[in-house]
Amino acid sequence: MTTTQSISLFGEREKGESVRTQNMTAAVAIANIVKSSLGPVGLDKMLVDEVGDVTVTNDGATILKMLEVEHPAAKVLCELAQLQDEEVGDGTTSVVIIAAELLRAADELIKQKIHPTTIINGYKLACKESVKFIQENLSIPAADLGKSCLLNVAKTSMSSKIIGSDKDFFANIVVQSCELLKFTNTRGETKCPIKTINVLKAHGKSTRESMYIKGYALNCTIASQLMAKSMKNAKIACIDFSLQKSKMKLGVQVVVDDPEKLDAIRQREADITKEKIQLILASGANVILTTGGIDDMCLKYFVDAGAIAVRRCKKEDLKRIARATGAALVASLSNLEGEESFEPAFLGFAEEVAQERICDDELVIIRGTKAKPAASIILRGANDIYVDEMDRSVHDSLCAVKRVIESKSVVPGGGCVEAALSIYLENFATSLGSREQLAIAEFAQAMLVIPKTLVVNAAKDSTELVAKLRAFHNASQTIEAKRQFKWIGLDLENGKCRDNKEAGVLEPEMSKIKSLKFATEAAITILRIDDMIKIFQPSKEDPNSYANAVKQGRL
Repeated sequence: MTTTQSISLFGEREKGESVRTQNMTAAVAIANIVKSSLGPVGLDKMLVDEVGDVTVTNDGATILKMLEVEHPAAKVLCELAQLQDEEVGDGTTSVVIIAAELLRAADELIKQKIHPTTIINGYKLACKESVKFIQENLSIPAADLGKSCLLNVAKTSMSSKIIGSDKDFFANIVVQSCELLKFTNTRGETKCPIKTINVLKAHGKSTRESMYIKGYALNCTIASQLMAKSMKNAKIACIDFSLQKSKMKLGVQVVVDDPEKLDAIRQREADITKEKIQLILASGANVILTTGGIDDMCLKYFVDAGAIAVRRCKKEDLKRIARATGAALVASLSNLEGEESFEPAFLGFAEEVAQERICDDELVIIRGTKAKPAASIILRGANDIYVDEMDRSVHDSLCAVKRVIESKSVVPGGGCVEAALSIYLENFATSLGSREQLAIAEFAQAMLVIPKTLVVNAAKDSTELVAKLRAFHNASQTIEAKRQFKWIGLDLENGKCRDNKEAGVLEPEMSKIKSLKFATEAAITILRIDDMIKIFQPSKEDPNSYANAVKQGRL
């Protein structure tokens, strides 16, 4: 039963079944948008914004971020995709599809007069059991699979992207970058800070012209032609202010009686910057990177000292370089005593800083950084739209490899985990004698949405293939001699089932577990809602306006 009533707060209140049905319909509508982009043969979406900028992508998080969604329940799913993107980096499409399917299943149960609290408890129990089952039965330690494990994870992540045809080439680049950056912290945890990888985009040439550089590539050039093009044993100063002739602040006036004093003022303005530069050079710096500008007069001092100066660097780049070389990003030369100084401790160290021509551009490359290793990837492609999508694909792949390096475990892909969970949860539901049995059975059925969608997107018969897949997993869980069937997943290119552990279709365990948890939490959040109050904006019309006066006949 539904009731809609007006309330005194300039709003409208809606409660009952229709609120849940509305929320479910909105969630399914959002899932249907991204559904066809799931899997290695998923299709891309073209998004055009109000300015006319075009984005072509099949990344779930990007699609949902660019949509202007008004329905509050649909917004929850868009935020869910963003959360999955931030936490894991991959699996953004599947998490939205699972959440929408859980909601659809819950709506069916509510129509059969089952209370939402019972469904919520069932979903929570099913999620907990699913995570436990994945960790105990489907998880494969990455160490058991050797070096190929990371390459296979990178390839699996890329297979559904625009660079899927060149996945062998790009997987090598991604794994090399992650292997270079990984380190073990003081608590014995392996970390891989992929945010320090500088990904540069340059359109032109083919995708296979993309390259990996061992070092930090800075998309800037050396400030003067007279400076050396390379510097060995570089001592790097990172500065966050301009080195230009200092001028009076706006509104400051200097009144002089003697015209000759004007020259002295101008000379002092020039000397202020000269003193700053001499302080920096006196510390031993031979490479100066600044976010601001350096004018021609100041460049002369660097040229005379035989130093390299690079201007207009991005602040984000300087922060990464400072972290890699052990430098400090200096925002001002003033110290606590109010005097200007530049300590040698502020300098960072690298084996070499050189300007090189890579692709069509001149880049400054910092190699052999002292504090932490640095890596850069330069992407080439036919046009900006293509290169942007390559960037998103490489980012997802880097995130997947990072998660495997840090968590050290993987699971087979291609619908294997979801099919295994479906069989396990169905059997688990029948062992329960409580009301939650129905909710868990629906949860098990909802898990099959991923293999079904994968098969439909591959233009194959979903009913037949998913039935075969379930038969394999049922055998693996009931017959001890057929335990090895638990690795069976879908081969979408040939339209059959295969051992995905052998085939190298692998995903991070963390990605599957997090997507299950996030999807269940999102479904529960929307399922709890049974009352919706819409507040209308009060009218801001002026009763004394000209238009109102004409209407009322006062004019």
